[in-house]
Amino acid sequence: QVQLVESGGGLVQPGESLRLSCAASGSFIGINTMAWYRQAPGTEREQVATITNTGNTNYVDSVKGRFTISRDYAKNTAYLQMNSLKPEDTAIYSCYCSAWTLRPGLGDYWGQGTQVTISS
Repeated sequence: QVQLVESGGGLVQPGESLRLSCAASGSFIGINTMAWYRQAPGTEREQVATITNTGNTNYVDSVKGRFTISRDYAKNTAYLQMNSLKPEDTAIYSCYCSAWTLRPGLGDYWGQGTQVTISS
């Protein structure tokens, strides 16, 4: 199976930056898409950014121009560079990937999440 471990969350002031990391490990044949989602209290989970195994990226409109998703394919790690952070970016950020394993084949995997708080 696949384990995802996130790191890099924390408390910062508006306008500052954070970099989240998501490292994948386990018994998998390959990783397809990696993504970051977030969920603030009282809201539904929102897809923030995705990156495919060919490097194509996609972002939710609210973070375009501020967040950058990247991936180190050799380390099976995805990153989310978050700049110009706003209080409304406060949420639990979770890493997601789709990956191929011998069983069950292509599956969806989630990390535990990391808290990001933007406050002055």
